[in-house]
Amino acid sequence: MNEVLDLVKRHEQWRERECINLIPSENVMSPAVRSLLSSDLGHRYTSRDGFYMGTRFTDEIEEYGEKIAMEVFRSDTADLRPLSGHIADLIFLASFTKPKDTILCVSPDNGGYPGIWAQALPGYLRLRTVGFPFSKETMSIKIGEATDLILEEKPKMVIFGASLILFPHPVEELAKVTREVNAHVGYDGSHVLGLIAGEEFQNPLREGASALFGSTHKSFFGPQGGIILADEEHGEVIKRGIFPAFVDNAHWNRIAALSLALAEMKKYGKRYAEQVVRNAQALAKALAEYDFPATCPGLGYTRSHQVFLDYGGYKQGRVIAQKLEGANIIADCGVRLGVCETTRKGMREEEMERIAELMKRVIVDREDPSQVKEDATKLAQEHQEIRYCFS
Repeated sequence: MNEVLDLVKRHEQWRERECINLIPSENVMSPAVRSLLSSDLGHRYTSRDGFYMGTRFTDEIEEYGEKIAMEVFRSDTADLRPLSGHIADLIFLASFTKPKDTILCVSPDNGGYPGIWAQALPGYLRLRTVGFPFSKETMSIKIGEATDLILEEKPKMVIFGASLILFPHPVEELAKVTREVNAHVGYDGSHVLGLIAGEEFQNPLREGASALFGSTHKSFFGPQGGIILADEEHGEVIKRGIFPAFVDNAHWNRIAALSLALAEMKKYGKRYAEQVVRNAQALAKALAEYDFPATCPGLGYTRSHQVFLDYGGYKQGRVIAQKLEGANIIADCGVRLGVCETTRKGMREEEMERIAELMKRVIVDREDPSQVKEDATKLAQEHQEIRYCFS
């Protein structure tokens, strides 16, 4: 018992208090949201058919969460039950396709989510996957070629969104032709959900998508889990099918925490999202000035929470990430850098420039990472208070 408690304590001391976290698929919850994960709700069951008694407050929490989610994302329906963004993807795919249908999405080679590519969920559902025509120079979907491809392939489903996403996707430009071939339009907003909520990226549901879905712990600052926002037609189909096919018990402590995070996003989301984008652009610009390979300089580097340093693949990216970890700067091996957590901890453009300088010392100047660690830890410890939340 003591060993587990000690490991968690050591992890929290290091990752939470001593490191600068630049992983774009992670964020940090407010103390209030975090506290709900350990509430009594974590022990409890409920079900839509009323099989369990004692659920009146649980039901009210779910109703409140769905209501505020619809307000934040301006959707007709909302469902907080998916246990993860991956499960949300599965629910959308399975609800509107049948075996041998074709889906169109961004391929992993161009930053797309591997979970909805050939060997993952589509493989199990016996779906055929086709990748969007994509420009790596502009990190965007090629609209003209994509239009022709949609008319040629006549896919059953078109899914926008990606794991590496610097700029808004052309939902509005491609939704009309997608509907002409009777395809369903979805948007996996896992990475940019918080920016969408803060009205700082794009609004897929207003641009032609029928459903917006994904995980709730990346640019969105909730607990790990999933969410589905949709128009009435698609939302009702999804709601009827979730239980018991995809989710049985929905982890009500997580739903309570997500509901409170949604309330925080409603009140503080716009200021948070604006600062996230400013921070990402400031970090990219400072890194580029130190000769880091930040992509898309002619386009302002990014309009999301991400900065992409193109080292040509995971092999060299892993070398970079390992060196940075030695200095308590945490990145992934794709060297996608995210500024969500640092922003939530109150860092602004000035701190982004300090982070870039720390990275320069490790990667460009080849200073011993252990020598840089002290300054990185000092910067992290100066910013421990969570912002954009209820006190």
